[in-house]
Amino acid sequence: MKTLPVRELVLLAGLVALVAAIFSRVGPAFGVRMLAEAACYAVIALGLTIQWGYAGLFNVGLMGFVALAAFGTVLLSYPVNQAFWQGAGPGMLGWTFVTLVVGVAITIAISRSDRIGVPKPLRMALTLVAAAITYLAVQGQLDPAASVIEREAGFVGGLGLPVWIGWAFGGALAGLLGWVMGRITLGLRADYMAIATLGIAEIVKAFLKNADWLTRGTLTVSPIPWPVPTPADLGFVASRSAYLSVVAIMIVVLYVLLQRAWASPWGRMMRAIRDNETAAAAMGKDVNRRRLEMFIIGNFIIGVGGAALITFATIFDPSSFMPLNHTFLIWVMVILGGAGNNLGTIFGALLVYVVWTMSEPAALFLFRQIEVIGGDLFGWQAPGDLATRALQMRVFVIGLAIVLVLRLAPGGLLPEKRMRYE
Repeated sequence: MKTLPVRELVLLAGLVALVAAIFSRVGPAFGVRMLAEAACYAVIALGLTIQWGYAGLFNVGLMGFVALAAFGTVLLSYPVNQAFWQGAGPGMLGWTFVTLVVGVAITIAISRSDRIGVPKPLRMALTLVAAAITYLAVQGQLDPAASVIEREAGFVGGLGLPVWIGWAFGGALAGLLGWVMGRITLGLRADYMAIATLGIAEIVKAFLKNADWLTRGTLTVSPIPWPVPTPADLGFVASRSAYLSVVAIMIVVLYVLLQRAWASPWGRMMRAIRDNETAAAAMGKDVNRRRLEMFIIGNFIIGVGGAALITFATIFDPSSFMPLNHTFLIWVMVILGGAGNNLGTIFGALLVYVVWTMSEPAALFLFRQIEVIGGDLFGWQAPGDLATRALQMRVFVIGLAIVLVLRLAPGGLLPEKRMRYE
């Protein structure tokens, strides 16, 4: 007979009690907002646990995938900018796109010219030359097109499509970037792969930040449409609750699908590759192909979660994507919850984000009490930057939490349950 999951029930009850206490303290409007953001982070964390927990892929470029998916959502769901479509920008961008497609096709054809007997040194040289010519040609057409668009319309704008289509498109863009990044980085060791993914993520962020004609750069794009009625229509609590419901349904669907996949022969194969790559390769498994597969799937889910997170904020600011919030914090969620355990990942995401959000007001309250007691007993004059120091306590609290978990429960609060086969 199966025993009750006592550990899971106790931890879940503790989390529910913590959330209930926060609701009673700060009110439902802020509490529902916190849970909605935590749910979006849980979707992103599920994508990361596929890569790290399932396949052992060390991806620290999450920020780039979230930013690209958010841009994809803005591009499809933001209202149409009529000034752009009525100007000369679309035609100029069209010719730029044609030049890019032709240049890439020629470059790929040259890179595969070994099939007709072209020597490798000559093939590499011709490929580099074709790539350089393509870049210069595209850049030469893109610069004047960008100037025209910024002068006539400000930026490209969106297509006015439903938000869920924008989320799917954003996830597809993140998956495509994952395919490109995987082809480059999956052959590297874990530490070098981490450096490479972080570098590519910074490139994506820098491009989005400086492409004013496409993203408005630091001027930001807002308000991003919601898939549910906004607070202006229903009020803060009702609209945020509706948004939370949409993301919660997404989490349930992803959880069920991932659980079924992990228990299937495909999941057993991925565990074999993760635990003993050499043995899996000796049994005829295509290790690199399967890792690339996991990298793409994980990045698609990361992209969808990132698109939902930025949509909830209603503002797209390319300069706001920081490694601390969009990479480190998500890694903490996965490690603390339990890599390779989908339920643990969801629990870790909710717990870490609640702690991250409430650490500042809790620390500020503690500092105020110390200020009052110190002033009454010792005449102590508190510094004037208590609010700033309370904000910095979030990093300290999260760091302390992960140190304690790694010391007392190295596999996370809900570690992966190793399957045994007869």
